[in-house]
Amino acid sequence: MKIDEIDRRILDELNQNSRLSMSELGRRINLSSPSVTERVRNMESYGVIKKYTIELDHEKIGTPIQCIIEATIKNSEYETFKKYIKELSNVEFCYRISGRACYMLKIQFANFSEAEEFIESVGPLAHTVTHFIFSQLTTDLKMKQL
Repeated sequence: MKIDEIDRRILDELNQNSRLSMSELGRRINLSSPSVTERVRNMESYGVIKKYTIELDHEKIGTPIQCIIEATIKNSEYETFKKYIKELSNVEFCYRISGRACYMLKIQFANFSEAEEFIESVGPLAHTVTHFIFSQLTTDLKMKQL
């Protein structure tokens, strides 16, 4: 599927707010609701749009401590590590990466004790470097490539 400028504008709007109605989306990009709906469904069918998500306020739901954690696997414990991480409900993402670490995770905790418990529990499987998130820089960057 070739993505044109209209598709990019649709994706940009949905990236900002995936709950937009097709009519509102059409108004924002100057296209009829049926045309927008057809384009969105086409992008869904080709796997360009994989899912629609929500953004949570972690303070309000009781998990205000957010961390980015680098994990370097010990003793080839990759499968055990992956199984352990998949069982946790507070992991927002876990990426396999290149570089010094093997994985990069984003995890939310209710308090610092929970963060410490996680670091200790994963210790037999991986060396970790924990980065506590203080704030987020928001940008209005447009999607530059697909």
